[in-house]
Order: sequence, then C-alpha cells, then structure tokens
Amino acid sequence: MTSPSMTLDRSLQNRRWFAVALMLGLIAAMAIAYVGLGGRPQGRGLTAPIGDTATAAGKPDSPVPVVEPLVLDASNPDEARKLNAGIPFSNGPNPAARPFKLIGDEATLARATDCLAAAMIYEAGDDATGERAVGQVVLNRLRHPAFPKTVCGVVFQGQERTTGCQFTFTCDGAMARTPSTAAWERARGLASQMLAGDVYKPVGYSTHYHTDWVMPYWSSSLDKVTAVDTHLFFRWKGWWGTPGAFAKQLAIPAEPAIAKLVLLSPAHKDQTTDDLLFASGQLKGSLVDDRGPTLALGPDLIGKRVGPGQLMAIEPGGNGFVMMLDKGGDPARYAEAARRICTGRAQCRLLAWTNPRATPKAFPVEEAALPSMSFSYIRIKDTGFERMLYNCEEFPSAPRIQCMAKRIPTMAPSRLIADDKGDKGRIKLPEAGSRLLADEKKSELAPTRRPVEVIKLQRPTAQADGALTPGAP
Repeated sequence: MTSPSMTLDRSLQNRRWFAVALMLGLIAAMAIAYVGLGGRPQGRGLTAPIGDTATAAGKPDSPVPVVEPLVLDASNPDEARKLNAGIPFSNGPNPAARPFKLIGDEATLARATDCLAAAMIYEAGDDATGERAVGQVVLNRLRHPAFPKTVCGVVFQGQERTTGCQFTFTCDGAMARTPSTAAWERARGLASQMLAGDVYKPVGYSTHYHTDWVMPYWSSSLDKVTAVDTHLFFRWKGWWGTPGAFAKQLAIPAEPAIAKLVLLSPAHKDQTTDDLLFASGQLKGSLVDDRGPTLALGPDLIGKRVGPGQLMAIEPGGNGFVMMLDKGGDPARYAEAARRICTGRAQCRLLAWTNPRATPKAFPVEEAALPSMSFSYIRIKDTGFERMLYNCEEFPSAPRIQCMAKRIPTMAPSRLIADDKGDKGRIKLPEAGSRLLADEKKSELAPTRRPVEVIKLQRPTAQADGALTPGAP
C-alpha cells in the first residue's frame, strides 16, 4: 500500500508539471502570435513603426527632426516631374490621422479658423479636396513635436523671410491677392469642420507636400505617401512618422494675431495690427511710439538694410527717406519699416519702392518716379497728422481709402511737322521781350514800307460793229 504522505507528494508533483506545461503553452502561443505579426510591437494608438528607429518600448531613439527653411527648385518643371515620378510611394501602412478638436476660447477658435482657412485656399485654391488635404497637413504638424503648437504658428512659420517660409504663400506676395467672399467663406467652413474633428484620410500622417513640378531637397529623404491632384504628400521616415509621434489632443491657450491677415480676418485685429488700418485716410492713434529710441540714420547707412529693405536716400535735414523694399512684402512689413525709421522724429516721410530700377537714389524725387511708388508714410507730430498709403495697382487688396492717387506721368509735348517747317522758313517771330512796331507810339500804327503798284485804267473805244475793244487808245 502506498502511504498517505507518498500520495500527497505525488499529487503536488502532478500539479507542478501541469503548471509548467501551461506556462510553456502560453509562451509558445505568444511566440506564434509575434511571428504572425511580423515581429512588430503593437500598442494602443500606435501602428507599426515604418523604419527601424523605434525601441522595443515604442519610443524614438533619435532626436526630433529639424525643420529647415523650405527651398524649392522650380527652374525645370519637366525635369522635376520626371524626378518626382522616380521616387516610389511607400508600401508601408498609411493609417488615417486621429480626429483633432481644438480646445480654446472663442477668440482662439476664430483666429485658428482663419489661419487654417488661409493656408487651405492660398495653397490649394477654391477646391474642397485640395483644401482638406492641406488642412490635414497643418493639423498633423500642429500635433508633431517638430512644429509650433498653434495653428497660426504652424501656418505662418518662417513668414518673416522673403523666401524659405514653410507655406510659400506667407512670404511670396500671394496674399496681395484676396479670394472672393464666397470662396473665403467656403474655406472657413471647411476649416471649422476640420478643427471640430473632420479628417482627410488619404494623406494619413503626412507633414510635408509639394507640387509635382518642383523638387524640394527633402523629397527623397521622406516617405512618399500619396498624391492628391498634382500635390505629393510625405511623412517622416521611422518612428517620427508613426501615430505615436503625434499628440492625441492639444490644448491651445491662445492663438497669435497675424498682421498679414488683418485685411481678410477681423479676428486678427488687435491693438498693434489695428493701428495699420485707416478710418478716414489717417491712422487710428499713431503707428509710431515715441517712447522708443530714434534710429540714427546717416549717409553711412545708404545702401544698407534697414528692416525689410535698403535705405537708398536721405533728404537734407534728415526728415525724408527713400527705401527699396523687399519684393513680396505686405502692408504690415512696410508699416514696420515706417515705424522704425520715424520713431522719435517730429516730422518724417518715407517713400518706398519695390522695383529696384524705379527707386530714386537721391532727393528731390522726380515727378516721373512717383507713379511707380509702392508705399508712403507721412507724419507731422505737432499737428497729429499721419497718413500711410499704398499703390493699389501693386496691392489690390488694400482698402480704397489707403490707395494712392493714380498719377499719370507728364511728358514734354511732341513737336508737330508744322513746327519743323516753321524753323526752316524765313518767317521770324518777334523774340521774347521785343515790342511790335505798332506799339512804338500811342494810338498810331506805323505803315508798312512797301512799294505800291499803281494800275491805270483806260476807256474802251467803239468799233464799227458797235463792239467794245478793251484797252484800245
């Protein structure tokens, strides 16, 4: 017989073997599942990394990518199309971005909506599909650690440059053209929907795009995701292009006011930008804050940069200035140049051109140069007079009250053929300052001294037939 103690020991051993077998079975099942998933770690809100820069914990092992100024080569569109066609589309997964809902007050939402709408309509035109694709890229950037954390900050990143801004419309002069009211309202409607959770799925987590007729330096270094019409969309390679790199939600405490939008968006008028607009041909308050230092401007600075342009001439006495401003500037930048130059001056006038050939190089400015002038600012501190005007042929979006009077260049009168013949004839007109002969004596006319021809008349004589013979003696 087997003792009770031996029976108990055997039972305990059986239980241990069963537990070991069960554990080995679980391990085997997990291994099979891991192989079935291709060795890809899975996690909540995280799809498979596209490259090999993720650690086992799903965290990046490389620093946040650096966003460089945008440089486009548009010199050869046909060649660019060939090069772009040679870059294959990524065969990795392209999950749709998570919906984004902006959290902020009414002013923040209004400014964000108009910044997003501006990017959508200026980059894609009045096309709903293209606008939504652009809007999705803006929101993807907003949630990525490589980009600013406001909608307006993303859209207008690099706007201070003349080239190299992230969205080219913010620094290439495109904003001098304003969309129609209907097109703008359509863009604002789409922007509102995207800030409330609408997602344009085809572009996934793309953070870059360009048209197929240009070739940015980064095209081959990112994953090419999809094409929407003529635009190609890209995402970062590796972990930084996966959903895990993007914030699920983002609270925006405040959106900045963008001066470049003041003519298009009431939401972007604040104490600073409102000073750039006119109420009745003059500024509200003053553009210039005389508490700031006066900029020392002398002959040594002529030809050098002052703010958004070059100083070209200084009027004797130091009250007038001629500048050549950077092409593609906007009213806010030009006003900034006036503010910097005129601060602390009792009288000041700034005359500015964007055309280098038309820009005067000295005072006085010739009348013929005025029709091509782009911008002017005049201030007389004691009287409170202050006026800022734009050439509305160059900047058609400026309000009419800000438009310069259209000047027609005056030309010397052309000579007539009769003038040339008169010069060659013998007739000479009295010289300036000489008196006519009739003016030598009062109430008397001097007779002309010319020989007088006397014509004698003779009587006619009668002929036999009664006819008259003229001239007969």
